[in-house]
Amino acid sequence: MKVLHLIGGGDEGGAKSHVLSLVRQLSDHITVKLISLRPGPFTEDAKAMGIDAEVVRSGNIFRDIKTIIRIIRSGGFDILHTHGAKANMIGVFAKRNTGIPVVSTVHSDYRLDYLHSVLKMYTFGLINTVALRFIDYYIGVSKNYKEMLIRRGFPAHRIYTVYNGIPFDNSIDIMPKADFAKKYGVELKNDDVAVGILARLHPVKGHTVFLDAAEKVLKKFPRTKFLIGGWGDELRPTLEKRAKQLGISNNVFFLGAVAENYSFFEHIDINVLTSYSESFPYVILEGARMKKATVSSRVGGLEDLFVQGENGFLYTPGDSDALAEHLITLIGDPGKRKAMGEKLYGAARVSFSLRAMTETQLNIYNSILKQEAKIKKDGKEYDIAILGYYGYRNSGDDAILKSFIDHLKNNHNNLSVIVLSNNPSEARRLYSVQSVYRFHPFRIPLILSKTRLFVAGGGTLLQDDTSSRSLWYYLLMLHLAMKKGARLAMLANGLGPLTKKKNRKAAARILDRMDVITLRDPNAFEELKSLEVSKPVTMVAADLAMALAPCDRFPGLKLLSSEGVPTDKNLVAFCLRKWKKVKRSEKILAALADKIADEFDLIPLFIPMQHPDDVRFLKKVMYHMTRPGYIMQKRYSVDQTLSILGNAKMVVGMRLHSLIYAAKLSIPMVGLAYEPKVNYFMQSINQPYVNWDRYFSMEDLMEKISNVWTNASRIRRELDEIKPVFEEKVKEAMELTLSLLPDE
Repeated sequence: MKVLHLIGGGDEGGAKSHVLSLVRQLSDHITVKLISLRPGPFTEDAKAMGIDAEVVRSGNIFRDIKTIIRIIRSGGFDILHTHGAKANMIGVFAKRNTGIPVVSTVHSDYRLDYLHSVLKMYTFGLINTVALRFIDYYIGVSKNYKEMLIRRGFPAHRIYTVYNGIPFDNSIDIMPKADFAKKYGVELKNDDVAVGILARLHPVKGHTVFLDAAEKVLKKFPRTKFLIGGWGDELRPTLEKRAKQLGISNNVFFLGAVAENYSFFEHIDINVLTSYSESFPYVILEGARMKKATVSSRVGGLEDLFVQGENGFLYTPGDSDALAEHLITLIGDPGKRKAMGEKLYGAARVSFSLRAMTETQLNIYNSILKQEAKIKKDGKEYDIAILGYYGYRNSGDDAILKSFIDHLKNNHNNLSVIVLSNNPSEARRLYSVQSVYRFHPFRIPLILSKTRLFVAGGGTLLQDDTSSRSLWYYLLMLHLAMKKGARLAMLANGLGPLTKKKNRKAAARILDRMDVITLRDPNAFEELKSLEVSKPVTMVAADLAMALAPCDRFPGLKLLSSEGVPTDKNLVAFCLRKWKKVKRSEKILAALADKIADEFDLIPLFIPMQHPDDVRFLKKVMYHMTRPGYIMQKRYSVDQTLSILGNAKMVVGMRLHSLIYAAKLSIPMVGLAYEPKVNYFMQSINQPYVNWDRYFSMEDLMEKISNVWTNASRIRRELDEIKPVFEEKVKEAMELTLSLLPDE
């Protein structure tokens, strides 16, 4: 494998450390060349490290582009790896002229890179923003940066993460404290506590926050010294003036550019970062290498390293009061400083080493070449396109999608996925996947033409009980995917009722041309047989939500408390919806909640599964109650909803997935079956239900609830035994669906 790295060459700080250390380590495994677009210390340091480095700068950008294209062709490079605005722009031209895949490492938030200069913001900044959209692949140097790119619409399946890494086993030369203090003009006495920040003097680094916190700290600990290391002559006079205005100039030392980073960290007691935006700053790892207690703004991927209050402190960017409070805690407790520094060192050594960074990068290169080979073979961009009732603020459908996405990430992380959703931005945010609006008239056909496997994922998509419009939409999408050359699968779907002759005929014709059909329950299978569908591979599975990972109930306790729900009482959860076939349903359900509260000493907790419809209905129910009850009025994620529900002693559910959640949590339950799908599920797990229709009997329901409450322990054991069976069925269905993809 041959990789060409391209960089502006004026980089300092974290970006410079990342590129040089990475390229040097990669050269032990693959052929790597580094091109810098300007001469200077960056290239000189690269050559001193033994890196094959070359400067390309003629004074004519078009000539430089031609030179780089010639180097790519003559060198037979497989991948071009760019860093920074100018390199990204050239990378776009190189891609078009050579066909080589281009990957760009996003070292910082490109929208914030040129805040200090309006001219550069609207030149280099704008060029970079546009160029990035034409790059093939992306690497964020933190999980947060990957998520940022996904939120901004970059293709999720083409984004990777490589955490910065430093060596932890090499020897380090440290300047004696006296020599260091003399070189940088710092007065450091043995009993002083030194608080240091090492970052270029730039507005995004938040040095004014550091100074404001210093002023607060000095009121309590007047002998504390504050050291500011970093290049940047333009901002220094402003910061010095700020220190003077605060009356702390005698305790603040501006060191300028520091060449000996590790000596800096060795001679301070507390390491600080005050940035408003970062990727994953090297200065944090370098401070950790020297076992220094650390206080940092909550930026970049630092939450993946820090455990708040155990191995360091994180605070909201810009909050000088919080920074000062954490500093005061550490300054006043030398033992805590030492313990935190040791723990931070241990965490960084395990997950943020240079070796781990290099191995991850090599795996990314291999993944890129595999993806390129697949695309070249069949012209397809996506392995899987998923369509369901997604993006409608329904927890059940969110759970279906989450279960499948989690399975793919845990078992098939190399697959490229796109979700067709009513709310693409939310799908990108929640699941870190590529997503597109499900009704987009131009993008949908294009995406389907680039898709290998089209999956109708979960729910009861094919039915005409509510209307024929949704049925024909899904049939049209299946037909279009088929015409575009995708293979077709229904994954753990319900089916029916299909009552109209025309609808049944159309559904049968489409279904019989599919490759795999897995169904949610035996009744759906009977409906399929009644349509005389026989050609696809077929199996009966279970709802995808049955394969969700276990959840912790303690986050739910916090959410309950945040909405004023008493957590020291026994709760009965109601997951209800409006149903037009039952008259005066609000009053009936209010009476039910009151009866349960009276007879079993339980507090009614109403949990909406679809927003905002359920919230409005539940408020009407509570209006008619005589006993106190509570509504969780905010919208929560699948994991949060599960965690909330996990604190209930019993569930009374109309919404199908509230009952599925209860089964996952082994919570005793009673179903109000407003549609056959609820009956089928409750029968499959051998749990009680009553039909929620005009023949509803309160007496029958209360009898079932009483029986469930009395036999709660037995029911939990029964659910514990049956859950693995359903989970295995779901996983088998997912693997059968994925078997339609070509072998790698």
